[in-house]
Amino acid sequence: MKRLYGWIAGLHFFVGVGAVFGGLAAVTDPVAPLGISTEALAYGPFADFLIPGLVLLIALGLGNIGTGILAIRKTRFHGIVSGIAGAMLVGWIVIQCVILQTIAALHVVFFLIGAVQGVLALILLFKRNDFPINLIMRRFGRTSPAAQ
Repeated sequence: MKRLYGWIAGLHFFVGVGAVFGGLAAVTDPVAPLGISTEALAYGPFADFLIPGLVLLIALGLGNIGTGILAIRKTRFHGIVSGIAGAMLVGWIVIQCVILQTIAALHVVFFLIGAVQGVLALILLFKRNDFPINLIMRRFGRTSPAAQ
């Protein structure tokens, strides 16, 4: 379990720090953050990168850093929060690819990182017999290893 928490925390801090820097770049220079022109947003609802930058900074950046802290502290609800953070990252990447009308290598990498975050969260929930795994296992008349 110690290694599982380490991997989960490490992934959340990695994503969180990167998202904070990316979000700050977009908020401080919403017209051309990191050299990306607003022309990239032609197929989306945004005129500049301010709103996406705020979402990146707050939800993905601070959210993942907070989730990493929860992993280190091994809080009761960490598994659920970790799964939500992974799902948010996957959703962010899908929406970003649709708006930008392109798929780059980093999109694939971060999509996979979000998926891994979700899988690790499910493993953690299963090992700890936490919600919703406990309800699913009870429904099928089985118990997870943590409940035995």
